Amino acid sequence: QVQLVESGGGLVQPGGSLRLSCAASGITFSTYVMSWYRQAPGKEREFVAGISRAGSNTNYADSMKGRFTISRDNAQNTVYLQMNSLKPENTAVYYCNAAREMAYWGKGTLVTVSS
Repeated sequence: QVQLVESGGGLVQPGGSLRLSCAASGITFSTYVMSWYRQAPGKEREFVAGISRAGSNTNYADSMKGRFTISRDNAQNTVYLQMNSLKPENTAVYYCNAAREMAYWGKGTLVTVSS
């Protein structure tokens, strides 16, 4: 059974930082491209960042470049999203995605940026 479990969300003030984690089980983690998506209230789910199987290539949505960093630890079957200089508009549920022939999703972790 495939499981992707996100953690690390919470309430943070504008300008603050959070590090999200996504622990995977039930898949050969190193063979999957891993990504983070988010869904803000009333909006569609959107791509945040992605990382290649070995972690050598990353890509980001334009609005996240320079503030967010995606990384992975294939030995720990975990992908991370370091988020810095957070803004209220970053408030959303953040989802982990594992993609190969099929795509799997976690249940998400809520990030609230507010003073």
